[in-house]
Amino acid sequence: MDLHYVISGFAVGLLVGLTGVGGGSLMTPLLTLMFGVSPTVAVGTDLAFAAATKSAGTLAHRFRGTVRWDIVRHLCYGALPAALFTTLALKSFGALDQQIGQVIRYSIAGSVLLTVVALLFRSRMQAWVIAHPEKQLQGTALAVTTVIVGALLGTLVTISSIGAGAVGATILVLLYPRLSPAEIAGTDIAYAVPLTAIAAAGHWYLGSINWELLVTLLLGSVPGITIGSLAARAVPEKILRGLLATTLTGIAAKMVF
Repeated sequence: MDLHYVISGFAVGLLVGLTGVGGGSLMTPLLTLMFGVSPTVAVGTDLAFAAATKSAGTLAHRFRGTVRWDIVRHLCYGALPAALFTTLALKSFGALDQQIGQVIRYSIAGSVLLTVVALLFRSRMQAWVIAHPEKQLQGTALAVTTVIVGALLGTLVTISSIGAGAVGATILVLLYPRLSPAEIAGTDIAYAVPLTAIAAAGHWYLGSINWELLVTLLLGSVPGITIGSLAARAVPEKILRGLLATTLTGIAAKMVF
C-alpha cells in the first residue's frame, strides 16, 4: 500500500468536507500531475471513488429529507444516457490512446476552471436570479432544461470526472433558486450517485480503473471528509474558497501548459 495515496485521499477528503467542492476537481488533477497517472485512468479511478463516497452522502441526505427526487429524476433522464453514449464514444476512439488522453487532459483543465467560476460567482448569480423572478423558468420549460443540463453534466463527468460537485450545484441554484442549501447539496449528491456509478462502470469496461489505487484513496478520504465536515464551521468560508479557487486555477494552467 502506498502511503502517499492514503495521505492524498485524506487531504482531498478534508478539503471536500471543509468546502463542499466535489472531490474530482481536486483528485483527478492530483493523480495526473503529482503521481503521473494517465488522464484516462485518473478519471476512471476517481469516478469509482466518487460513486462510493457519494452513496454514503445520499443515504444521510435521504434520512434528513433534503433530496428533491423529482429534480434528481429529470437530471438522470439526461445524465445517464449521456454517460453511456460518451463511454461508447471513448471506446470507439480509444480511451487509452495517447491523443485521446491529451483531449481528456484538456477537458479536465476546462472542468476545473468551471469549478473556479462556480466557487467565485455562485452567490452573486443566485442573488441575481432571485432578484429577477421573471427570468426564472417554470413548468415544462424548467423540466426540459433540467434534462438538458443533466445530459451536459453526464458528458462532462464521464470525460473528466468533474462537474457533479460545484458546477452541478451552481446550476441547480440558478434553476431552482428557492431550494435550501441542504436541498441543493442533497439533490446534487443524489443524482451524482447513479451518474458516477454508470460512468465508472463504463471506465471499468474500458479498462481504465486502478482498483488498488482506489482502495488506498478511500482509506484516506473517509476520515478526511469526516474531520473536514466537523471543522467546516470553524474556518471562514470566504478564505477557504479563495484559496481553493487560486489553487484550482493554477492546476488548470499546469494541465494545459
